Amino acid sequence: MGRTVTVDVDVCIGCEACVEECPDVFSMGPGDLAQVTNPDGADEKCIESAMEMCPVNCITWEE
Repeated sequence: MGRTVTVDVDVCIGCEACVEECPDVFSMGPGDLAQVTNPDGADEKCIESAMEMCPVNCITWEE
């Protein structure tokens, strides 16, 4: 079993940087906070780029 990307909504500020960087994986959900809608929607490079863009580091890998 591999790892999957997650968003900590308790930390997310709703800046939409991840959605702009990797829209096939992330979208804005309840409370205008980011959520993972399709963890397999893009390659790891795109997801890691979204992680780097996040100003509060709320996107992580979960084993």
